[in-house]
Order: sequence, then structure tokens, then C-alpha cells
Amino acid sequence: MGSESRPSAKIVYGERGYVLEDVPHLTDYIPDLATYPNPLQDNPAYSVVKQYFVNPDDTVAQKIVVHNNSPTGTHFRRAGPRQKVYFEPDEVRACIVTCGGLCPGLNTVIREIVCGLYHMYGVTRVLGIEDGYRGFYARNTITLTPKTVNDIHKRGGTILGTSRGGHDTSKIVDSIQDRGINQVYIIGGDGTQKGASVIFEEIKKRGLKVAVAGIPKTIDNDIAVIDKSFGFDTAVEEAQRAINAAHVEAESVENGIGVVKLMGRYSGFIAMYATLASRDVDCCLIPESPFYLEGKGGLFEHIEKRLKENGHMVIVVAEGAGQDLIAESMRSMDHQDASGNKLLLDVGLWLSQKIKDHFSRRRKMAMNLKYIDPTYMIRAVPSIASDNIYCTLLAHSAIHGAVAGYTGFTVGPVNGRHSYIPFYRITERQNKVVITDRMWARLLSSTNQPSFLSNKDVEEAKKEEEPPTQLLDGDTSSLVDHTESDGPLGNGGL
Repeated sequence: MGSESRPSAKIVYGERGYVLEDVPHLTDYIPDLATYPNPLQDNPAYSVVKQYFVNPDDTVAQKIVVHNNSPTGTHFRRAGPRQKVYFEPDEVRACIVTCGGLCPGLNTVIREIVCGLYHMYGVTRVLGIEDGYRGFYARNTITLTPKTVNDIHKRGGTILGTSRGGHDTSKIVDSIQDRGINQVYIIGGDGTQKGASVIFEEIKKRGLKVAVAGIPKTIDNDIAVIDKSFGFDTAVEEAQRAINAAHVEAESVENGIGVVKLMGRYSGFIAMYATLASRDVDCCLIPESPFYLEGKGGLFEHIEKRLKENGHMVIVVAEGAGQDLIAESMRSMDHQDASGNKLLLDVGLWLSQKIKDHFSRRRKMAMNLKYIDPTYMIRAVPSIASDNIYCTLLAHSAIHGAVAGYTGFTVGPVNGRHSYIPFYRITERQNKVVITDRMWARLLSSTNQPSFLSNKDVEEAKKEEEPPTQLLDGDTSSLVDHTESDGPLGNGGL
């Protein structure tokens, strides 16, 4: 196999188009590090496991549906415990930080990192960094033990606090160095992971024995490569309550319309899956699929048709949908939050008013509209069972990787197998609903709504999603951007 260096990653080429996008290791820049037997081999809880340690050569394929003559494709290093580790329990001083917006499961990840380090590897010194990145140099830390985090998974939010911005690389690494921290666990979205990548590069530059592990967090499920993000299942489940309330309100009055705004700045996964799960939604609007109001095939025509047929209607709209329709005079294009995200206007309020204005002009047809925005309620709830389990696996994968000397990586499931993924792969683009895939077609069929797309729009969307057909020598570009699956849980089409 040949290999090639690249910032924050190692690319290894094999036969039949095999490409391993590996993650950095402490020994890449600190040679001759001592290794130690993994203490798990003496842990009675794991003595019954037939093959607990992961084969060091195991990798996970990013694309599992291939033709018999197609290249093997991109792989990532499989997550899991290794027989040899690069930290002794007594020398580990770990820290955990949460950044960005709230998301169900944050406390669960914190709890499982603390308990996993303690119970699996005998690590007793874990610090919590308060209030995001700036907490490294602006706030005190708190000591985390299995006892102090025992019940936090039952609460929403994060016990460490969170914030946007505040990323001063030099100050952060100075703090890490001054406090003697040698394992850093960073929980946050793509902006946070970009920051983690920069922190890793500075640590590498200084030659410090510090492992940096990221746990990707976004309630919108817009992080690329991984199957889905933690908190997503909880968000979809909680969104059902809002949709059900809107449906009850709508069907209880004459020509009732329930409008529900859900999360999704750039990706409409929550809106799409909540719509498919609900079965009560008559129209779903997401950022990836443009729509229009007036004229044949427009939203107003669909509303009138559905009201005449059923006497009521439920509309789900993702927060990032329809922003191009909002008048420029109402938009603040240059306004951003501390993380650099564009501040969006409330499309739910705007759309509700547009619908009211339309029907006020049509005096022959009465209309009653109720608008529900459960955004902050959904973000703040504790995670459900499936997300709690998922958060545990993410935390353990991150621990196993850091203890084994891997660094500059994030963790997540790829086709159902947890993997170590280079930072740049999850920050180079956002995961989005593909409107030419079958999952979106299922939604259109379920709601019986118009697609709002012209033939030209469909053809352009298909061209954007067409994968390269030829593997160039020494080039991974044709393996990086595969066609999307039918949804965050993998291929949904049989």
C-alpha cells in the first residue's frame, strides 16, 4: 500500500481502488512513545466477551452498495478498544467541553465519558470546562466523577454550560498545557469540530502528548459522513407532539390550518422524518426544496384544495425553508451569531401571515390558523432511550480512540459501524436531504403535496448528485462525495 500525507489525516491507497482516510496518531509526531497493556483485559465485566479488542487493521467502508467491478472506495478506521494503549490510568487528566446550541443527549455523552474513563480505564481525574471554548481561559473548571454525573442523563441541556464563539486557539492550548490535560473531549457541531481541528494542529505543533477527540453534535442531523447525529431521534419523537397538537387544533374548527415550525437551518431531516412518522401532515417545506406561493401548483392552491377535501390541513416547515421568498427589506443578511451562522427570520410567522393575507382576500372562504413553534422545547428535553444508547456508544468510541493514541478525529457510525473520522471530512460539507432520492419521494407520496419543482429543477438536482464514474490515479476526489443515502439511517430503499 502507498500512503500520502495531508493536514490532519493520512491517506492510504490499496488495491482495487481501496482508500483509507486515516486519522492522526500521537506517534506521528512523538516517536518512541511507551505502550501499555489495555486494562480492559483484566476487567471482570469484559471477561466474557469473546473478541473484545478490535483488529488494528479493521476499517469501515463508507459506501456499501457497489457494483461488482467498481472500486472498493473510501474507508475509515474502525473504532473500538486496542490491546495496546498509550496512557496509563494514573497519568490521564481528561477534560470535556460542550459548545454550540443545546441538543438532547449532551448530558448523556458527558456522563458516559466520565463513567467510561473511570470504569473501563481506571481514570479518576476528569475536568469539565464550563461555558464552551472560552471556558478554557475565562472560567473555572469543575471536577467530574461518576457520582457527580450519575443522574444527569435524565435532564436536558448540559451541566457544563455552553456558548458560541470564544475560540482563541493559543489561549485554549496554553490552558490545556498549564493544567496538565492530556485528553480533550470536544462535543459540538461542525463549527466546534473545525475549532477542535485547529486546537489539534496547535497541540501537534507544540509536540504535546495530548489526544483530541470530537463527538459530533447537531440536532439537525446535518453532519456529513456519519449515519445520524445524537439527539435526532429525540427531536423527531418530540416533534410529533407539536404536530399532533396542530392536527387537533386544525380539525376542531372550520377550515383549520395548523402550521408547525421545526428545526433545520440548512437541512430538513427533522421536518421530513417527523412528517413521515406523523401521517397527519399535508405539506412539508424544507430548505433543500424551493417552493412558491402563488399560481398553479403553488402552496396556496394546494391549501385550498386540501381544505375543500378534508376541511383542515397541517403544514410543517423547517426553519431554513423559504428564506429566499422573504422580502429583502425584512432580511438581515449580514447579521450572524457568534458561531458565524446567519440569523434567519421566523419563516413560520411569515408563512402564517401570508396564508392569512391570501384568505382575507378570498372572502368566500373562511380560515382559522394556529401557529406552533416548539423549537426550544425540543432542544431542551432529555434524550429518549435510543439516543441514550447511541450517546453511550459515541462516548466509549471516543475514549477507546484517545487511550489508544489516536487524535485529531471525530467519532460516529458509518453504515452502522463506529469509526474514527478525520475532522476535515465532517466539516467540508453539510449533510442535506436529497430531493431526488426515494425518501423525499415517499414524503411527497405520503402528503400528496406538489413537489414545487419544474422539470429543469429536477434535472439540475440530479446532475448535482451524480457521482463521478472514473477513479483517477492517486486521486480520492471520486471517492469522497458519494451519492447520499435515503436518509440519516442509511439506505432506505429496497
